[in-house]
Amino acid sequence: MAKKIKINLLLQILIAIVLGIVCGNFFPQWLGSVFLTFNAIFSQFLGFLIPLIILGFVAPSIAEIGKGAGKILVATAALAYLATISTGFLSYFVGDSVFPSLITPHALSDKLGEANDLQPYFTIKMPPLMDVVSALVLSFVLGICLASVKTDTFKNLLFEFRDVVTMTIRGVIIPLLPLYIFGIFLNMTYSGQVATILSTFARIILIIFALHIGVLILQYCVAALFVRKNPFKLLWTMLPAYFTALGTQSSAATIPVTLRQAIKMGVSEEIAGFTVPLCATIHMSGSTMKIVCCAIALMIMQGMPYSLPMFAGFICMLGISIIAAPGVPGGAIMASLGILASILGFSEADQALMIALYIAMDSFGTACNVTGDGFIALIIDRFFGPKRARN
Repeated sequence: MAKKIKINLLLQILIAIVLGIVCGNFFPQWLGSVFLTFNAIFSQFLGFLIPLIILGFVAPSIAEIGKGAGKILVATAALAYLATISTGFLSYFVGDSVFPSLITPHALSDKLGEANDLQPYFTIKMPPLMDVVSALVLSFVLGICLASVKTDTFKNLLFEFRDVVTMTIRGVIIPLLPLYIFGIFLNMTYSGQVATILSTFARIILIIFALHIGVLILQYCVAALFVRKNPFKLLWTMLPAYFTALGTQSSAATIPVTLRQAIKMGVSEEIAGFTVPLCATIHMSGSTMKIVCCAIALMIMQGMPYSLPMFAGFICMLGISIIAAPGVPGGAIMASLGILASILGFSEADQALMIALYIAMDSFGTACNVTGDGFIALIIDRFFGPKRARN
């Protein structure tokens, strides 16, 4: 019996992009509108799910973190959040400084003005149960309260709700995502936008790759100030975790390797065993970097106004909304769609393009997240490890 060939999500997305570009050159309008009808319904369903994704990810994570309340927990969570948003601000300043020289302002908006887009035959309205801010506030209220109560009944209900959301993403959203991306690139090719987008983002991806290497070097230089070790030797020790994450595209699947390499760097087993699994869900430097850079690039291309105060709010909210998302393929970008729309004003087409760009770089973002967990473990071990306790 022949083995069933499995194609990973990245390859599926790449195939969908290529097919969308090719088919956009010869599909008749009536056939293109069939796929746009699917996209219209799918985007409504995705919009309905976004608050539920935030609630399902954030509330259980806060409740779980609260179980081990203590100084080490607070310090680790604070350091992970600080590293995440610091990378976001660094990405903003790099993007704001470099991208305008690489991107023609209004390049995409001018194309849109001339475009003859495909139109869906119909759509089905699916209004979300709550807006994004309400979902975040409710997540915090539930998570913080459940972290302090003794009963497990409601906690278990919340964890089961997370399982339902995760199952929906894995069983419905992810399998249909390539078809959705196909429809987006089909429409962009039909309207003449695709060449502008691809030529621009090929350069942007190179900048993001260089930036994520720079972020890792900076993180380990900071750790070296505390542990008095060569930062490049520390980073070299973490390379097995980096390359494992490139292959698995999963922070959770890389935990055993990250744990082993953190101990090799000199982190005590107790601290490594606590910080590495925790940081796998709350430290998202690489993911934040990709989302911020791609968002700035897309806003410049469309002539959308942006500012530091706008992105400051976006980055701070992003660092919260994407915690616990690494367990799901593309989970970080899925959890960020709500604030991309509510804070930055992204349309459904913008969000779909963000999904495609994010997943295209998913391996590198995950590798950055995972490798950066080691620098957090080093600092926490310096202040709370067994050696510190004995001194």
